[in-house]
Amino acid sequence: MIPISVVKLDEAAEQLAVEVIRSGVLAQGPMVARLEREFAALVGVEHAVAVNNGTTALVAALEVLDLQPGDEVVTSPFTFVATLNAIIEAGATARFADIREDDFCLDPAALSAAIGPRTRVVLPVHLYGQAADMAAITALTREHGLGLVEDTAQSLGATVDGRGAGSFGLGTFSLYATKNLTTGEGGMITTDDDLLADRLRILRNQGMRQRYQYEVAGHNYRLTDLQAALGIPQLAGYADNVARRRDNAARLTAGLADVPGLRLPAELPGRRHVWHQYTVLVTDAAEVDRDGVIARLTEQGVGCGIYYPRTVYDYDCYRDHPRVVADPAPVAERVARSCVSIPVHQHLTDSDVDRVVEAVRKAVGA
Repeated sequence: MIPISVVKLDEAAEQLAVEVIRSGVLAQGPMVARLEREFAALVGVEHAVAVNNGTTALVAALEVLDLQPGDEVVTSPFTFVATLNAIIEAGATARFADIREDDFCLDPAALSAAIGPRTRVVLPVHLYGQAADMAAITALTREHGLGLVEDTAQSLGATVDGRGAGSFGLGTFSLYATKNLTTGEGGMITTDDDLLADRLRILRNQGMRQRYQYEVAGHNYRLTDLQAALGIPQLAGYADNVARRRDNAARLTAGLADVPGLRLPAELPGRRHVWHQYTVLVTDAAEVDRDGVIARLTEQGVGCGIYYPRTVYDYDCYRDHPRVVADPAPVAERVARSCVSIPVHQHLTDSDVDRVVEAVRKAVGA
């Protein structure tokens, strides 16, 4: 089986982890500080604040914007549930704007229509490794005086006109096991705002600036030095890993470009894609539907995944939730019915990529 994702850590991570164990400093310490410095440099911001996972990164970023009951956060309906859960946990109301099919991200026109008198924050999701249309989105946030939190869980290293995803507002990142850069569990918040960075560091540490000096009602969102030790060595090779993903994506596109029944993903002008996922849409021209394609791929030993099978609000626990406003999102609903992701990760060999291409062609009926 060619898996949809592979997690491999090298000897450098093992050596740093042993160094942490021998140091006796296992909680948030010098390794976390080092990871923060190097992560901030990669994104192109002044500050990176490490937390224990990507969901808490979202919650903390929303909380420091001082949202009040009734305040709305407009986000994408086509995302992992953490985006929605974080809005609810932060005490806000979630409202959704539809996506564009060419980048799977917020449609600025739909976003403009969704902004209302209670809107306080816009939360674009940079999905699959490509950033949203941040020129249009930031223009809207400036026009309406709104906060901006970026869900950059899948798009570390993606850029828009040379500027890093996660640098336009408060950037939030996941370092979960299957992400392009991982600490097993972990998250990061990025910003150029000194005051917000300071507040985030206090918030993640039970509201303490110093021991027993409480300034706010906070949380235990700390990352451990053991986790940071796993991530630090990956930063040095991150550009090479992304380059390999980009090469694999190009080979997949070349091999599948003439296949009827597939709509392929594309890197849009001015944006640099880091290919966390390579996601195709199965159209009516295919021999079978999306689920049929998945069954055929599985039979041929090629892993695949559906990210995501429904719009995020289309579950019983959210349909009648008092703080979830589920306006229709026809593009997102159509994409959710037809999307499938195929392997693109950096551990694929050239022959693996060729095998994936051949399997997809057979699965679709080309």
